[in-house]
Amino acid sequence: MNILVTGANGQLGNEMRLVTKDTNDNYIFTDVNQVEGQETTFLDITDLEAIRAMVKENDVKAIVNCAAWTNVDACENDEKLAALAKKLNADAPKNLAVAMKEVDGLLVHVSTDYVFGGDPYNTPCKEDQKGTPTGVYGQTKLEGENNIIATGVNHIILRTAWLYSEFGKNFVKTMMNLTSTKPALNVVFDQCGTPTYAGDLADLIYNIISERKFEGNTGIYHYSNEGVCSWYDFTVKIAEIAGNTNCNIQPCHSDEFPSPVKRPAYSVLDKTKVKNTFGVTVPYWTVSLKKCMKNLMEVQ
Repeated sequence: MNILVTGANGQLGNEMRLVTKDTNDNYIFTDVNQVEGQETTFLDITDLEAIRAMVKENDVKAIVNCAAWTNVDACENDEKLAALAKKLNADAPKNLAVAMKEVDGLLVHVSTDYVFGGDPYNTPCKEDQKGTPTGVYGQTKLEGENNIIATGVNHIILRTAWLYSEFGKNFVKTMMNLTSTKPALNVVFDQCGTPTYAGDLADLIYNIISERKFEGNTGIYHYSNEGVCSWYDFTVKIAEIAGNTNCNIQPCHSDEFPSPVKRPAYSVLDKTKVKNTFGVTVPYWTVSLKKCMKNLMEVQ
């Protein structure tokens, strides 16, 4: 099967490159950004005709959409960036869905815990829970989900949270640096969720496609690593694994770091459905964190 991956030079896209190295399927990695040393086909997913042409020329039967606008703060008070977020997070997924619907193909789309947050709750969020996004990013991601579903395409929508990897900019790499260079650090403790290693998410996607588990299982699924922590807990564990013992890490409230976006205070995702449907075992968050950081520290 020929499979198109969008956003191939981002965190998840790069992990998809790694997990598909020995596959019997043919993966075509696309992005608008070119990276030296990476084989990447240019594709603008905001251009429906370009997607159609790519699908036709390569007989594509599945698309894995790893592309998104993810700068949460930047798009909140800037109309141009908000429009760009809508274009990438809401309109582009519809384009991909339309293209796959026309060839009776599959769209695997990555969404976010930010579709929640407007209502207070303290139990893990389930797939059928009403979306209550609090900002442009969450709103456009939820709109993207709805646009995909409306096309009637065979789809797997995977909501995830707190994604990190060995690639690009992310919280783990930032905190590895800060806890090694700063004498003290304040980190919010009143936002709870679950860190997700992009390598684990890529493994899930690869497993679903390679074993054709998507057949008959259209729908929305939640995937993050197991467990719950705050950003403070996450940072303490990062520093511990890195051996950065000289930084005094202290918990603080979210209002001490003013932001244009109200972030979800509790966005733990219930993974019962994804585990039961696809028969996957989800690693505990600290186990996957150690695995990723080991890789990072080996290349330093």
